[in-house]
Amino acid sequence: MKRAVTLFTGQWADLSIKELAPLVKKMGYDGAELACWGDHFDVQKALSDKNYIEEKWALLGEHGLSCYAISMHLVGQAICDHIDERHQAILPPHVWGDGDPEGVRQRAAEEMKDAARAARRFFNAKPGRTGADDFPAVVNGFSGSSIWHALYAFPPTSQEYINKGYEDFAKRWVPILDVFEEENVNFGLEVHPTEIAFDTASAQRALEAVQNHPRFGFNYDPSHLCYQGVDYVKFIRQFGDRINHVHMKDAWWGRGDGTVGVFGGHTDFGDAARYWDFRSVGRGDIRFEDIIVALNDIGYKGPLSIEWEDVRMDRVQGGTEAAAYTKKIDFSPSDAAFDAAFSKE
Repeated sequence: MKRAVTLFTGQWADLSIKELAPLVKKMGYDGAELACWGDHFDVQKALSDKNYIEEKWALLGEHGLSCYAISMHLVGQAICDHIDERHQAILPPHVWGDGDPEGVRQRAAEEMKDAARAARRFFNAKPGRTGADDFPAVVNGFSGSSIWHALYAFPPTSQEYINKGYEDFAKRWVPILDVFEEENVNFGLEVHPTEIAFDTASAQRALEAVQNHPRFGFNYDPSHLCYQGVDYVKFIRQFGDRINHVHMKDAWWGRGDGTVGVFGGHTDFGDAARYWDFRSVGRGDIRFEDIIVALNDIGYKGPLSIEWEDVRMDRVQGGTEAAAYTKKIDFSPSDAAFDAAFSKE
């Protein structure tokens, strides 16, 4: 069977989940990847209110939708970051607290642990579940990074300095991942600029930092790799057993007027001068057919979750088109060698 096509609700959190769910179905999706902001999925309510999870599944079921992952990108960003006023805008008040940076980081880590516990309760209650998940329970998210600001090496940045960043990441994340192990939930780090892992090399380094923890893997998203010049198909093959979830998001690059480079020039998305920008799935430069082949080769059977971002396009039109495109481009792997019929044996 083809993979389920879901919509990541993070960019739609201005709509309540009651408003969004029928729209998700109308646009052609099989399910939703629920963001843990807006009112789409509340980690603390999932842990404290016995009716909350049942009501969430009932709402999804009413519109013929399923769910395979929840997403903690905003809180995850604060776990390793240097904290400033931007974080207050994206964090729940109980995580921000008094804004003391180390306190914010520690509260964010505890909230991520709670996300693993909430995800386990949520997926345990999934309608039709017969004792095992139809796809391993996943919490996607960001990690933040204490060394992203030192990306471009001046003042000179030694490997010792970089190593301290990975040590900080491991110190903060291994206890979190241990809770994921206890709850039988996988974590999918979205490899992305500003995170501890932003390309293939840094992803490998992050994996080694947490000593190949069994619950640490990746929420694969090619749109954050392509414009950097990273081989985004090779990434799938290199980390085949660590691809815990997949985002379908498109981008184009090699555009602009020559005044803005890969780092973005402090311009806004949609500025015609930009070298690269996100596009609606199927309208950019990413080779999605190559991605589907690679996903089949590694045996990935999970959802293809569309993270829709295209500042130039109406989002309902784009979201509808992206769902149809993804369903068209996806295909199941063969269960037989195509030339087997020629054998005389």
